[in-house]
Amino acid sequence: MVDMDKIVSLSKRRGFIFQSSEIYGGLGSAWDYGPLGVELKNNVKRLWWRDNVHLRDDMVGLDAAITMHPKVWEASGHLASFADPFTGCLDCGRHYRADHVEEARKNSKWWQSLKELKDWPDVNRWAQSDKGGKKLAPNLPLVKNPDQIFQRMRGFSTNLNLTSVAGPDAHVLPELQALTEAMLLNIVADGSSVCPNCGGKLSDPKPASLMLKVGLGPVDETATQTYLRPETAQGIFVNFDNVLQASRKKLPFGIAQIGKAFRNEITPGNFTFRTREFEQMEIEFFVQPGTDEEWHQKWIDERFAWYPRYGIRKENIRLREHEKDELAHYAKRTADIEYLFPMGWSELEGIANRTDYDLKQHSQFSGRALEYFDEESKQKIVPYVIEPSAGADRSTLAFLVDAYHEEEVRGEKRVVLKFHPELAPIKIAVLPLLKKNDRIVETAKKLTADLRRRWYAVYDDTASIGRLYRRQDEVGTPFCVTVDVQTVGDEKAPADEKVTIRDRNTMEQVRVSLSTLESTIEKLMAGKWAEVAQEHGIKRG
Repeated sequence: MVDMDKIVSLSKRRGFIFQSSEIYGGLGSAWDYGPLGVELKNNVKRLWWRDNVHLRDDMVGLDAAITMHPKVWEASGHLASFADPFTGCLDCGRHYRADHVEEARKNSKWWQSLKELKDWPDVNRWAQSDKGGKKLAPNLPLVKNPDQIFQRMRGFSTNLNLTSVAGPDAHVLPELQALTEAMLLNIVADGSSVCPNCGGKLSDPKPASLMLKVGLGPVDETATQTYLRPETAQGIFVNFDNVLQASRKKLPFGIAQIGKAFRNEITPGNFTFRTREFEQMEIEFFVQPGTDEEWHQKWIDERFAWYPRYGIRKENIRLREHEKDELAHYAKRTADIEYLFPMGWSELEGIANRTDYDLKQHSQFSGRALEYFDEESKQKIVPYVIEPSAGADRSTLAFLVDAYHEEEVRGEKRVVLKFHPELAPIKIAVLPLLKKNDRIVETAKKLTADLRRRWYAVYDDTASIGRLYRRQDEVGTPFCVTVDVQTVGDEKAPADEKVTIRDRNTMEQVRVSLSTLESTIEKLMAGKWAEVAQEHGIKRG
């Protein structure tokens, strides 16, 4: 698995994702999508919308407001229960979600360094080293008071029943290699819960609201206090009757929405994975009560198949069922689609059976019935809801990470993003072999303009052809079209009106007539490189 630092570096260098407000030092967990990043993210959203809305008869779309009546969040339960336990470091001031501390500590630089030490003298040297404990965990009890920690360990082997390792003498320290990680942590942290950043002591956990307040109105004293929405789902629920009356849909049917959501996350991080401002791709699919479990499984299967369809490797994706004690208050069952991100398995999308909780809550708080009249039974019912909820940012990050490959070609490293053609930010790069040949340049620019009518194509003449190929590999462009002397002809030979198409993944090349170029590229976009290569013959790149 690629290291996240490589993804961050590539993203900035090639214009996928930038730190927001970077010239002012940046803003924590805020990111801007650059020229290629916005194309990639828009392609993710476009494919999601096409596959879930345009290609289905049972789906319509919605774009609800970000700010809503504050009663919405009272009815949904967000004001009462949308909070996470947080804890803070009493030394460095960092804050963490209490349930994320252990994972953060395991991945911290100081713990990774400490747990690899072989014996106690090494531990002692590490604690007193300016490049070891003093730099990585200056507030860890072991680093601040090493003599005190070692003094307390004089009877440690007896307490842990390690006399067989340490010997019958209780004053002999237990062998370091015989300790579990939990035992070692208990020693170096002096029994306290410690900060993943500096090793300092953490405060007792307290609840913290994830809702972001906003005042609507020019005067603070009279402004309406509401919230930036923490999810897009509630905009769908409060519009259920409007959509039902306007669209005349019959159950089962769904309402889809792509839009921004905001959460006052305690510990945002891991690049764009967890941020305070993010974009959701959500569906609320309304079904007859009693058919909800069947539809829930259908949506789990459909959504799980969607990611490999566009290039996610099957070994990097899995399903995880929520245990009963972790289900949301509204959920009958929830399954997460998880992706193997550089920091480990993490949620990519959740598919929940929300039952009839939301529609009933909004009916109760608004006084408006949110029901469906069933023609067969001649009764009004409150539909159950199946919710596939994906993150546009997380999906974009997953596709970016999964596409990243490093290869060795002729003794040199080649970095290539193997995006599915429909996801690739740039579909075609048109390259002139000689940028000082006016006829080649003119032909290449005209060809670029023609191709842009169907695909996003770019023209580039800023380097040698080899470097241009590598540049396009690194941003994931599936096909390069090269215009050369043979294409336009010269005094030695007439024009053959053919161009060379190079495939990103295989680096193979085919020579194609300009008259059939668009139909050939159409085949290539559909994944038929082998068929095209067989038709035209292959010249190894």
